[in-house]
Amino acid sequence: MEAIITSVAVVALAEIGDKTMLLAIVLATRFRKPVPIVLGILFATLANHAIAAFLGQSIAGLLDGRWFRYAIGVSFILMAAWTLVPDKLDDDEGAGPSGFGAFLTTLVAFFVVEIGDKTQIATIALGAQFRDVWLVTAGTTLGMLLANVPAVYLGNRIVERVPLGVVRGIAAILFLAIGAWVIVETALR
Repeated sequence: MEAIITSVAVVALAEIGDKTMLLAIVLATRFRKPVPIVLGILFATLANHAIAAFLGQSIAGLLDGRWFRYAIGVSFILMAAWTLVPDKLDDDEGAGPSGFGAFLTTLVAFFVVEIGDKTQIATIALGAQFRDVWLVTAGTTLGMLLANVPAVYLGNRIVERVPLGVVRGIAAILFLAIGAWVIVETALR
């Protein structure tokens, strides 16, 4: 249960103001078809985060040891700093491949844009921390949906009302706390 709750919280907070959230808003305003967009986000996130959680779990299994747990803790602390940097949607990421419908455009665009994104890196770290691909994937996917479904349905209005600096600060504190927790837990073993 801890893996799901932590994964949901980490990704939901980190996703607010992230480039994939901005992509969700762009797709919603372009296609005006929320259900296929939400389904595209769901399937892209499930695939991307399952791979990331598996990678994290595999790395943890191969590199088990105190120094690796310290590295995981430090990676969460680095994620805290990265979270404070605002994202913007690059022009070349736009609304995805032209000529495709809302679902396929969202599926492809979200999968590609999520590669190397802070929520994917966090999912790798969570997979290494909890060593449960399914629970981490379920939690991070739910966190992604919690952040992006309102963005799809509310579009630009959500960006105008949510103080993104405050949300990024809360997400950074959460990453920092998890990193400190992993480091202290490792030191006490």
